[in-house]
Amino acid sequence: MVTLGVIPARGGSKGVPRKNLALLGGRPLIAWTCEAARASRRLHRVVLSSDDDEITAAAAACGVTAPYPRPAALAGDDAQILDVLVDLLTTMDRIEGYRPDVVVLLQPTSPLRNAQHIDDAVTLLDETGADSVVTVVRVPHQFNPVSVLTMEDRRLRAFMPGPTLTRRQDKPEVFARNGPAVLATRREVLESGRPYGDDVRGLEMSAQESVDIDEPFDLELAAWWFERKGSHARE
Repeated sequence: MVTLGVIPARGGSKGVPRKNLALLGGRPLIAWTCEAARASRRLHRVVLSSDDDEITAAAAACGVTAPYPRPAALAGDDAQILDVLVDLLTTMDRIEGYRPDVVVLLQPTSPLRNAQHIDDAVTLLDETGADSVVTVVRVPHQFNPVSVLTMEDRRLRAFMPGPTLTRRQDKPEVFARNGPAVLATRREVLESGRPYGDDVRGLEMSAQESVDIDEPFDLELAAWWFERKGSHARE
């Protein structure tokens, strides 16, 4: 099973300007994903998809190259990641005759995802024969659908019908995609126009590992986790 890792990193970003180059732990944000991808034992090749020369240079400094620049039409705010992946696969097939069996999407906004998460996702995909594997995080009980409320004129109403459950142990376990930090999908599923397919398996990551950089506060939170990990390593 030939496995391709793809790191998508366009130049535009609204929540955090130039987000993929924002410094975290003294390194550009994208460096942490490049490092995890290069340390993976289940990825046979890792490429960058970007429209930005500075991001491309930062990734290249970490050993990840962008063999084909992303078309401008796929670099805007409304660009869909499925279209980005299919365009990249089509280009690699046309120019190189390269056709991976599995594509592993690695969003650079998940700096606490590591090589083991990547390998576990690919192994789960391989062993189950699923269409895709996506990393997820357990939803805190206070945000469980049975606890969520709507508010109109400051009047609160249950979002879901049924009895109100207040005890954590009575609530069903629910999960949410965490970015996703890792999405491993079979090539034929992507080429059929679906990012996930029908048989989707989940790989759970902790809340700490699932920090996704979307706002400035997320960078501060990730920096705190990196510092905490470093402090523990020095103990």
